[in-house]
Amino acid sequence: LRSYLRDESSRLRLLRRFYEKVQALHQDPEASVDNPLLAFSLIKRLHSDWPNVIYNDKATRNTQELHAGLREMEQELPGAEDLEGAARALMRLQDVYALSVKGLASGVFQRAGQPPLYSPGRRVPLSADDCFHVGKVAYDTGDYYHSIVWLEEAVRLFRLSYGSWNLEDRSSLEDALDHLAFSYFMAGNISHALSLSREFLRYADPRNQRVSRNVAKYKKLLEMGTGTGTRPLQRPNSTLLQSRDAYEELCQRPRAQVGLAGLLGSHSTSGVPPHALLGPLPPQAAPEQLLHLGCSYETNGSPFLLLQPAKKEMVRTQPHVALYHDFITDAEAETIKGLAGPWLQRSVVASGEKQQKAEYRISKSAWLKDTADPVVQALERRMAALTGLDLRPPYAEHLQVVNYGLGGHYEPHFDHATSMKSPLYRMKSGNRIATIMIYLSAVEAGGSTAFIYANFSVPVVKNAALFWWNLRRNGNGDGDTLHAGCPVLAGDKWVANKWIHEHGQEFRRPCSADPQD
Repeated sequence: LRSYLRDESSRLRLLRRFYEKVQALHQDPEASVDNPLLAFSLIKRLHSDWPNVIYNDKATRNTQELHAGLREMEQELPGAEDLEGAARALMRLQDVYALSVKGLASGVFQRAGQPPLYSPGRRVPLSADDCFHVGKVAYDTGDYYHSIVWLEEAVRLFRLSYGSWNLEDRSSLEDALDHLAFSYFMAGNISHALSLSREFLRYADPRNQRVSRNVAKYKKLLEMGTGTGTRPLQRPNSTLLQSRDAYEELCQRPRAQVGLAGLLGSHSTSGVPPHALLGPLPPQAAPEQLLHLGCSYETNGSPFLLLQPAKKEMVRTQPHVALYHDFITDAEAETIKGLAGPWLQRSVVASGEKQQKAEYRISKSAWLKDTADPVVQALERRMAALTGLDLRPPYAEHLQVVNYGLGGHYEPHFDHATSMKSPLYRMKSGNRIATIMIYLSAVEAGGSTAFIYANFSVPVVKNAALFWWNLRRNGNGDGDTLHAGCPVLAGDKWVANKWIHEHGQEFRRPCSADPQD
């Protein structure tokens, strides 16, 4: 575009120079054409100069070069699916973080009566056309709960700028009014649908037959007493998530929660400074639980960790969740992201005996074998030393690297299989006994790991590793490990997952004497 503007500016400068030259020659209406030189230049100009200027194909060539440039990179540009996904991501952030659409449109990430969840360095507002496109995605799927609020905002912004036009806009006030009126009709608010349809006819084509028929239909329905009362619209629950309210409440909790250091006094630290404590205190934690929460340097009896013990923060005892600070270095994290980047594909989930894409998991992932790079091998050894478990194939899965982009999330789920038909059993090494999740990046807002039934969440801590047991010692799944990856509100979240299976761990994590344990 910069090249096109430069070429067009050059062309227009030449055109203006020709115009100014001709204009100068006509300044004196009394000028005589008796001068043969003047007569010749006039005849030449009228015969050839003007046609050369008018039919010059420089403008066409400039446009063709612009089109060719676009075609050259078209394969790498976002497609319709990407645009729809981005619109759905904004609606997801709106829902999970209870954000005001009017605030989002003005570049503010805020809930009613609450401080902003995120304050960007530069506020980027949405245009009326932007809001229309988000509302249109909802409208096209019959989601009038979301279409109404986004189209309302589009109408408001179009009204403010009515009469002006942006080159890039593909929609207008008329488009927004048309879609909003029908959204209200489908929501049962016929009187408002009638009002908006009349406004459409006033601003657009009064002879639009379709909208005129709608007006007549709305009038008739109102005369019959239909649609006079409005029923509140229910927010759609497309993934049939039963624990949605608890999940969203955990995601909305501020990152700066009470650390354990201030609550546990001298019990809280064993070498790790209090400011490193990032684990949130469970609201219903019993006093006896608190005695087991704190920080320590851990070697786990491994010579590998003697010179550089792991910095362990015990986040919760039931379920057993621990956060290991500074588990990897910045350089290692960048290497792992670089290795995974070219292989990233849309993440899938287990569905019966198959694996498929799902709306409740929006991310991209790739798998790395330990032979991919010495950094991955070193990380595997470190995880084995930390957990004391056997991570050799087939006792553990390959390292899965996941990227959560715009609004990326993973709704509440278990890491372990809850059905014997699960694809996890194809490895012939039992169920997933434990999870290690390494945070490869920081995020500016959102992206916490929320444990639903246990009622606590862990914010993203760059270079830290989160560990938990998925199964009890008796082999049964631990229901308290139901967890979710909250949507990323701002930033680019990268994690690496290591799932460890039961087989091979029989003497490393043996059963206890209590069959219920």
